[in-house]
Amino acid sequence: MEPDDELCLCFHISWRKVINYIRIHRVKKPSMLNECGGAGTGCGWCRKQLEKLTVQVNEVPPEASDIEAWLKDRSPNKQVYASGREKYRESL
Repeated sequence: MEPDDELCLCFHISWRKVINYIRIHRVKKPSMLNECGGAGTGCGWCRKQLEKLTVQVNEVPPEASDIEAWLKDRSPNKQVYASGREKYRESL
């Protein structure tokens, strides 16, 4: 996924916004991300990605000059992510 693609599809919050919020506010628990535009408080689909991203951002090696590129290599495909959400919502 690209940094400006939506992570939280309910509230249209991008991966970049979440990554920066985690870094700036030194988030250690994904539940703290609800203050990042409400991420994770809608349908719940993005919660697992928020948990994963919180861990990944806090584990970025110091030698990683481009944090977004480092994280991009570890994020899901945009279309797969969006279609997974549709299946998830249908199951609710």
